[in-house]
Amino acid sequence: MSERGYAAIGFYHPKCLANVGGAFRAAHCYNAKLLLIQGQRYRRASTDTPQAYRHIPLLRGTLKELIPYDCVPVAVDLVPGARSLHSYTHPERAMYIFGPEDSTLGTEILSWCRDVIYIPMQGCSNLAATVNVVLYDRSKKRQREERLLMASAYSPLQQQPEQQPSP
Repeated sequence: MSERGYAAIGFYHPKCLANVGGAFRAAHCYNAKLLLIQGQRYRRASTDTPQAYRHIPLLRGTLKELIPYDCVPVAVDLVPGARSLHSYTHPERAMYIFGPEDSTLGTEILSWCRDVIYIPMQGCSNLAATVNVVLYDRSKKRQREERLLMASAYSPLQQQPEQQPSP
């Protein structure tokens, strides 16, 4: 059974070219379906070794206007009120939004995101590492959900109690 849904990755004013390339590489490795960029700081990076932009559509513009229909916007940011990735249930169709490494996403983005999550760790991580962790977590949890769904769909019918022969 193939995985239902998809992950789209949005970048809000990404800063470090090498980390953007690494984030694109992670998106390619974890089968993201769409890359979106808002801001002028991006250009192709040598760290995008699979050249993800050739395999995954890359759109530039305002993230809020580019979000796919019926897709849940999920901000990934270390801000008060964010939910821990450990306990987060990923939506079937999600657009994960990552900000620049030198600031947060800010209210411009957070105001329209349904969910805000963070990775529990000491300090903070770079963009490429963060994208890898979030997409790995999604992959692992979605795979577990699908196994449970398949197991319940194919479980044997409940056994009927054996009837005692009539005397």
